[in-house]
Amino acid sequence: MVVREKILDMVIRCFKRHGAKGLDTPAIELKEMLTEKYEEHSGLMYDLEDQGGELLSLRYDLTVVFFLTYLREVPFARYLAMNKLKKMKRYQVGKVWRRESPTIVQGRYREFCQCDFDIAGQYDPMIPDAECLKIMYEILSGLQLGDFLIKVNDRRIVDGMFAVCGVPESKFRTICTSVDKLDKMSWKDVRQEMVAQKGLTPEVADRIGDYVQCHGGVSLVEQMFQDPRISHSKQALEGLKDLKLLFEYLTLFGIDDKISFDLSLARGLDYYTGVIYEAVLLQSPTQAGEEPLNVGSVAAGGRYDELVAMFDPSGQKVPCVGLSIGVERIFYIVEQKMKISGEKVRTTETQVFVATPQKNFLRERLKLISELWDAGIKAEMLYKNNPKLLAQLHYCENSGIPLVVIIGEQEQKEGVIKLRSVATREEETIKRENFVAEIQKRLSQS
Repeated sequence: MVVREKILDMVIRCFKRHGAKGLDTPAIELKEMLTEKYEEHSGLMYDLEDQGGELLSLRYDLTVVFFLTYLREVPFARYLAMNKLKKMKRYQVGKVWRRESPTIVQGRYREFCQCDFDIAGQYDPMIPDAECLKIMYEILSGLQLGDFLIKVNDRRIVDGMFAVCGVPESKFRTICTSVDKLDKMSWKDVRQEMVAQKGLTPEVADRIGDYVQCHGGVSLVEQMFQDPRISHSKQALEGLKDLKLLFEYLTLFGIDDKISFDLSLARGLDYYTGVIYEAVLLQSPTQAGEEPLNVGSVAAGGRYDELVAMFDPSGQKVPCVGLSIGVERIFYIVEQKMKISGEKVRTTETQVFVATPQKNFLRERLKLISELWDAGIKAEMLYKNNPKLLAQLHYCENSGIPLVVIIGEQEQKEGVIKLRSVATREEETIKRENFVAEIQKRLSQS
């Protein structure tokens, strides 16, 4: 739990550093609202029925539910006046539920935590998108998970590519789902699925293969402008134009070396309308003789400009872009790294332990610990009238508590306490009236 709290704290601090405000949304929604955009995933939702027979579901993710709150639950006029409906930058951390087989090694669970960041509003092209990628970079760098790469593409490029390759428009989404499997399957297997299961001709599948195996930097973007097929797709050219601008901003942010234009990235959810991205780890911690951990992507997101209009009775569009951090997978990776290194994690944040070597000093210990608590210092003591000193010191060592305040007959008589460093076992005598200030000083220096 301590590891989870530290990771979540770092993620939230990054979101706040970029000016986002926190938002909470209901865990339960009308099933029809969730399935309108998730029909193909409706089998993964947990369905509920209330006493009146209304069909409900547990939220599948935070994005759609965010917009339900954004547009439906708050009176429209009040929201316009107080929150400026057309613009919002928010973050949300909450649990979501998916009815699928859990795979602990890949960080897949039926109930899991999701961390989202979104920017809603009409802005100049690619500025919010670049900031989302910068946030993703900051979080993954700060967590020190190992080397990583952020893949980017654009759904307009994907759809344009499918069109010029000869994919029927009715098959765009299902072929998109197949292409999205290239991080787990070989091109040979994906091609077989496209042809045998989804009805593409081998020639069309081979044309797709010419593109989806390409990845690179801004030079690949320039190359695609000159491609004899892609250059005939207005939709793809619009996507390439935005990607070129995006790379300019990412270069200014100093993170372009971590970004790869990857034509195999498709992002299966069909609400994406523009730039899409996904972060993957290039290295994972392993023990000798073990296969590398395959946890898939650790962060992903993209642009979805038409989702708000779906839930707004007036059909008003609010352009949006966002990202989601795969914290469950990150939790698993960090735990494995700690297991391999033998690193121990403190389960509490206690800074000072109040101890005594003698009997009948409970009242004095209670006075001391109360002063520490009142000063905002995290402190503990054993819940015994007459604990043994050795047991108290062992508790501090096992719990990683750095300082011990010791009070006994001699200390009480002289009006002092002993302050012991658990790490060095050195003790120093301090005046009783100054002990809180001295501890605060030491804690500020540590």
